[in-house]
Amino acid sequence: MAGKLRFDNPKTLPKPPGYSYVVEATGPVTTIYLAGQLGVDMDNKFVGAPGDFKAQCIKAHDNLTLALKSAGAKWSDVVKINNFLVDITGNMAAYREIRDKYLHAKAPPVSTTIGVPALARPGGLFEIEAIAVLTGKKSKEKAKDKSKEKSKKKKR
Repeated sequence: MAGKLRFDNPKTLPKPPGYSYVVEATGPVTTIYLAGQLGVDMDNKFVGAPGDFKAQCIKAHDNLTLALKSAGAKWSDVVKINNFLVDITGNMAAYREIRDKYLHAKAPPVSTTIGVPALARPGGLFEIEAIAVLTGKKSKEKAKDKSKEKSKKKKR
């Protein structure tokens, strides 16, 4: 039996702006939990000028894209995102504009966005974390890759 994702916005709730209220995963799946990503480059330095929310937000989304790819996933496999914005009032519109370039518009993940006074890294303005689900064939391919890795390690 192949796995299946169902994205739903119950008619009993108001239409959400750019995210789904419910994502249901059924069948054999691989669940991937992705740590919060900041807008930092390979030198672990924030991108853009100090206070450049847009630059950090784009880079954080790009970093999450790379993390997803490393797990054999893509944005359409994301079922949940949590977003943390410093100065949510001033940055919410920019966040939504950037977010919408990455998410699957017809089946966006469930989402929580929280305004925070600061992030753990001084100078950070935005952080995003996610949960992705690989279903059916993708989940089986991921399991085969893990099995191959274990075999290689045993041979060493």
